[in-house]
Amino acid sequence: MRHDLKETLMKYVFMLCASVSIISIVLIFYFIFAGGLPFILEKGIGNFLFGTVWKPTASNPQFGILPMIVGSLIVTFGAVLVGVPIGVLTAVFMVFYCPPKLYRVMKPAINLMAAIPSIVYGFFALQIFVPFFRIMGRSGMNMVTASVLLGIMILPTIIGLSESALRAVPKSYYSGSIGLGATHERSVLSVVVPAAKSGILSAVILGVGRAIGETMAVILVAGNQPRIPTELNQGVRTMTTNIVMEMAYAAGEHRDALIATSVVLFIFILIINSLFMFLKAKGGKR
Repeated sequence: MRHDLKETLMKYVFMLCASVSIISIVLIFYFIFAGGLPFILEKGIGNFLFGTVWKPTASNPQFGILPMIVGSLIVTFGAVLVGVPIGVLTAVFMVFYCPPKLYRVMKPAINLMAAIPSIVYGFFALQIFVPFFRIMGRSGMNMVTASVLLGIMILPTIIGLSESALRAVPKSYYSGSIGLGATHERSVLSVVVPAAKSGILSAVILGVGRAIGETMAVILVAGNQPRIPTELNQGVRTMTTNIVMEMAYAAGEHRDALIATSVVLFIFILIINSLFMFLKAKGGKR
């Protein structure tokens, strides 16, 4: 009797925890869209999404967020170019080439990277990357600096999930390839890595989600200029940094425009998560 009561109690505890998670998502969704969607419809979806001028405090305010959308996409794409090759190859090394003694050092170090606050990464880039790019004739605070920084920040996500995906591939794949006469390198790169493609793509998509949603580190090194960049040494402003920089003093339409920016960012995140779930479901059917 006591055992049944305990099971029933725990069932409702778990149900309550799950309900809190669902309710939180619904409330976040409602708050963001209720605050931002009317503004987008009032100003016009085209004017808001594709407008190139952001002057919210001018006598004739303009709320075009295309520069911030372009800045977010460019910085995220640059982070993928930096972080994905390094992350995936590091995962391959840790699974198939890393000596056990070195692995015992690398694994905690990579886990520690995931625990470092983003503002610390930002100060690191401010002290190391910004002077380096300035020496090379650039402004220092630009899209390249932000991309390199984000590429480093997404490494723990990509390495950890890619390693798990590679270890989940049945050992018979590798053994069969070796038995057919393939070399170790060919078996790893031509058999095991393609077999883990679904998990690796999921790791990349989660890394993209981390990069596009990053704020505090980017705000220190990106230059924060609300314009569409035409050169690599120009600064950019992302959607997240735009919200953080101006929300403290925003009021009226200005505040509504920032909330509307968060609607666009939320849609981006929904698309990324949908891709992640699609890839997971596709990988589970194999």
